[in-house]
Amino acid sequence: MAEWTMQIVADRFQEAAVTARRLPAAKMQGYAAYWPDIQRQSWEGYADERIVLRFAASPGAIDRFGETVRWLRWLDGQQRRLIWLRAQHVPWREVSARTGLIRKTAWRHWQHALVLVTVHLNGPLPRLAEAESSPIEDSCQ
Repeated sequence: MAEWTMQIVADRFQEAAVTARRLPAAKMQGYAAYWPDIQRQSWEGYADERIVLRFAASPGAIDRFGETVRWLRWLDGQQRRLIWLRAQHVPWREVSARTGLIRKTAWRHWQHALVLVTVHLNGPLPRLAEAESSPIEDSCQ
């Protein structure tokens, strides 16, 4: 990808949140029981836990999920939480209630976190890279 923007980064985090919901739940395997399976009556099945049907995530989406989650290393804890809450489409009012920040401040922190990730992905800024090899320094030597 040639140039990362804040919108592309935000979209990748939203895709990662969707992929995380599509992955199977991490459950403890538990203990093995040697009791025979219980044969339930038809009416007893109504009290069972709700069965969640998930669409399987594609291998490409899982790869992008892993890459996107690694981007979170560049952020501190509160920024990670803001990024992930917004990726899950949590409204700003609820984000501010969960983080203890004013809505506008939470939005600014979220924008700052997206900028940090974008700068990391795009590499050094062009003016800094050009300053290292400027022709003015070469002519002075």
